[in-house]
Amino acid sequence: MTDPLTRWRDHAGAAVLLDGFHALKHALRFGAQVPVAVTTDRQAALALAGELAEDVRDALDELLKEVSAETYASLVPRPHPTGVAALAVRPSREANLRTLARTPRTAPVVVLDNPRNLGNAGAVIRLAAGFGATGVVTTGTLDPWHPTVVRGGAGLHFATAVERLGVDELPAGPLFALDPEGEDIRGSRLPDDAVLAFGSERSGLSAELRARADHLLALPMRPQVSSYNLATSVAMTLYHWSATGGAVPAP
Repeated sequence: MTDPLTRWRDHAGAAVLLDGFHALKHALRFGAQVPVAVTTDRQAALALAGELAEDVRDALDELLKEVSAETYASLVPRPHPTGVAALAVRPSREANLRTLARTPRTAPVVVLDNPRNLGNAGAVIRLAAGFGATGVVTTGTLDPWHPTVVRGGAGLHFATAVERLGVDELPAGPLFALDPEGEDIRGSRLPDDAVLAFGSERSGLSAELRARADHLLALPMRPQVSSYNLATSVAMTLYHWSATGGAVPAP
C-alpha cells in the first residue's frame, strides 16, 4: 500500500485540506471522498471518535495513518490541536450548480455579496449546513474553498453546495437582501425557495445586487449600534426562516 506521504503529495495539488478532527468527521459524515488522512496520535484520534463520532469511527480506523509531529507540521499551514489532517476531493462545480439551480427548493440559498473575511465566510457555511440551507454562494473575489474558509466551516462545505458566482448568475427564487433601509424582518415570512443576500462586512450590499433584490429586509437593532457580524446576521435570518415555516431537517 502506498505510504501516506506519497498519497498526500499525489493529491495535494487539487484536493481540499481538512484541518483537524472535526473537519474530517463532518466531511466523512456528508459523503466526502477522502484519499488520505494522517494524525500524530492514532490512538487518541480514534478515542476521540469513540467519544464524539462513533458513526464514523470505523471509517477513521481505516483511513488514519500515524506520522511524526514534524511530518504532520510540514503538511499543514497551521497545526491543529487535534493533530489530524486529511485531503478530500472537492465536489464538482457542475454538481453544485445543479443543486443550486434545482427547483422547487425546500431551503433557502445564502448569498454573501463580495465578502472580505475568510473566517466569517467559513462560519456562515457552518451555519448554513446546520440549518439545512440549499447552499452558500459568494460573489466577488473571495474563494469560498480557500483553506481558511474550509477551516472556519469545520468541514461542512460537504454538507451544502458552496460556489462562487456572479450576481447575474444567482439561483432562481425571490431575492431577499438584508439592508438597514429595509422593512423589519419580523413582519415577513421567508419562503423555502428564498435567496437570502448579505452585504460585505465593510461596505454592505453592492449596487448591482441591491438593484436586483425583490425585497429589502432589516434585522432588529438597537439605535446607535452600527452593525452585526456577518455570521450573526445570517444566523438571525436563517433562524427567522426556520421559526416561520422552514425547518431544520430531522436527523
